[in-house]
Amino acid sequence: MNPNPVQILTDQNRNQTLSQELLVIWENAVRATHLFLTLQDIEDLRPLVLQGIAEIQHLITHTQPEGHPLGFIGVQDEKIEMLFVDPAVRGMGIGKSLVDYAIHHLNVHSVDVNEDNPQATGFYEHLGFRVYARSEQDEQGKPWPILHMRL
Repeated sequence: MNPNPVQILTDQNRNQTLSQELLVIWENAVRATHLFLTLQDIEDLRPLVLQGIAEIQHLITHTQPEGHPLGFIGVQDEKIEMLFVDPAVRGMGIGKSLVDYAIHHLNVHSVDVNEDNPQATGFYEHLGFRVYARSEQDEQGKPWPILHMRL
């Protein structure tokens, strides 16, 4: 598979079809990597993810030649707020290409990672991020510890 270059999405090309495609990627990725979440947790997070997709400052996808997304990153105020890659293509450099784009074009320098997702922590450490702080709860007050990382 040889995905197209990163495609930058703006408000005018964020539509319901794309949002649903990205939601499927999110859910599949979360089921593969966020093993601490219950099915109810995932269900409860869906509306927040759709809201984030709609409202995030910068939404960037990595697409197949036909235009279907393989992964996406959301950046707000120089911070990665979301990064999800279809599990079928994990390990093919898609996540790295999205993060590289965000670092070089959007001046990203930080990300928060669920402590209970060691794959994500290792991924970001491999890209040069380091843990500088820890929170006992996530932004919604859930008991999911967060590692705050920066370049």
